[in-house]
Amino acid sequence: MSTRIQKHPFLSALLVVLTLSIPQLAKAETVRLNITRAGVVPVKCAEEHLGTCHNRWHPAIKPAAVASDGDIAIFETRDAFDNPFNFNTTPAGVAAANLNLIHPLTGPDRFGYTVAVPGFGFLRDVFPDPAIVRWKLIPREEDGNGHDRDDDRGADKPGWHAVSDDLPRVEIPLHGFTGTIGVALGLPEIEVAFQREEELRAVGGFVLPPEPQDAVPHDLCGFGGKVADRCLRTIPPRENGGNTDIKQMVKGTTLLFPCFVKGCLLSMGDTHFAQADGEVSGTAVEMNAIVTVKVEVQKGEAAFVTWPRFEGKGGVLKQLEPERFVATTGIPIKPKGEIIAAEKYLDGFLAPLTNQSEDTTLAARDATLKMIDFLTGPRSPSKVKLTRTQAYLLCSVACDLHISNLVDVPNFIVTDFLNVDIFK
Repeated sequence: MSTRIQKHPFLSALLVVLTLSIPQLAKAETVRLNITRAGVVPVKCAEEHLGTCHNRWHPAIKPAAVASDGDIAIFETRDAFDNPFNFNTTPAGVAAANLNLIHPLTGPDRFGYTVAVPGFGFLRDVFPDPAIVRWKLIPREEDGNGHDRDDDRGADKPGWHAVSDDLPRVEIPLHGFTGTIGVALGLPEIEVAFQREEELRAVGGFVLPPEPQDAVPHDLCGFGGKVADRCLRTIPPRENGGNTDIKQMVKGTTLLFPCFVKGCLLSMGDTHFAQADGEVSGTAVEMNAIVTVKVEVQKGEAAFVTWPRFEGKGGVLKQLEPERFVATTGIPIKPKGEIIAAEKYLDGFLAPLTNQSEDTTLAARDATLKMIDFLTGPRSPSKVKLTRTQAYLLCSVACDLHISNLVDVPNFIVTDFLNVDIFK
């Protein structure tokens, strides 16, 4: 989905203010970008007759609506996988997930999910099998079965939370944000990104190149499409923002994007009910949603906003901090003879080492594996015994990876923080 801000490229930056209510902005025009639904579920991106969906990046994709400086834009969004999952989905259904459909960019129901897709995710070599947690997204006063809750487990607190029979006695509080939000890349930026990613793919790096299968819009990006070989996938973040998966981009934050094309062409989707820093399984609590933003053009700021950045105040970050936590620490170590999945494209000299130098990826892996050990061990705060796969999916939504030390060679420190108040 795209909005257009009528300004010349490179002379302005697009400012987006995330909000969930807009009474104080009543004088502004409101632009709504709708999606078509079959019941409560959005139709597939490729079947969207309103023209409000695309799952590739290219400046030739036409805008779906026009917004002026200062307007309010309301985006109805699809979930990251284009709604293939529901409460009846099994791990076998996850194994059949079509990654070509990620991400449909352009509302809410009471279903969310966290999955591990074979071959994808931070620990894809450790957890090769498909898995799913099916979340009920409910007001805090309900017990997950639609009944009012009269115990002392937080019914007096405002907001929503996610619960699941697949992770019993766990409650994930709502901290919603758009995992994917960005503007269109210009043709020069498209070419730069394509070439550097193609170089990495050529030496064995994990890169998903342009793929016409299931691409939307089909006339541009599908088989025989006019620019199919340069319609970039939406999975990696780039100069335009895109799939950054930054959980701090919640209500009240301000996002700034450079404008590479006339109109900027803002798109968003992949909305998350909640996510942990790192999103290690490859997914958060994924959901459909409605996102309200205010758009502004910052004249003359493009020279200073050459890459996306975001700002916040009023305790936004403090709202995301747990009141109680347990943390594991990781350093760049591994078993002798092993090369981690993220580094298999590198030369084999890494295999004999147990200690690698200044490697934050390996340190993050070490911290995550230690957290999984903790969650499945005798000191786990979970009220029910977790399998390692359950712990992995839980880490993706409730364990925050933080870089703590980038100087004490060779062992940089990454810390994994678990919010222990999620266990009920």
